[in-house]
Amino acid sequence: MTRLSGSGDDRPGGPGDDDPLSLALEIADAADGLATLWSVAAQGASLRLSPHQLRALRILESQPGLNLTALAMGMEIGPPTASRLCDRLEAAGLLERLLHPHKRREVRLVLTGHGRNVLSEVAARRAQALAAILAAMAPGERDALSRGMRAFLAAQADPGRVPDGPEP
Repeated sequence: MTRLSGSGDDRPGGPGDDDPLSLALEIADAADGLATLWSVAAQGASLRLSPHQLRALRILESQPGLNLTALAMGMEIGPPTASRLCDRLEAAGLLERLLHPHKRREVRLVLTGHGRNVLSEVAARRAQALAAILAAMAPGERDALSRGMRAFLAAQADPGRVPDGPEP
């Protein structure tokens, strides 16, 4: 795999190559670094949670009141696994199970205030860690990264779109 910190000699087309595969390898390395940064920052929070637990909390933050089946589907895990995950989160005081007001047999999953506070702390720690890395970059590099990320997100949202600029 290509390493961003390396000399660039291991890239198929050499330094400065605009080959999508070469660039994909570089981005994969950067994504691995970001994932490590994300994980380390999250583990420094006052309450240590697994990536799985954090993901469940983030889903419930963005979609309050989901039931267990919907959470399991959103996480692409089985309901028994989701149930055990929720048991641990509930025991930690991060979520609570509430009866649905109109459906007697349905239980809604809702973050507690403590759960929202933990997510805020993790988000702040991650932002600080990322800001420290970005501060080490030259302003032009940060600007280029920002433009590239916006273009990446736009292409991801609409894979059929025609890129701006001249054709190769």
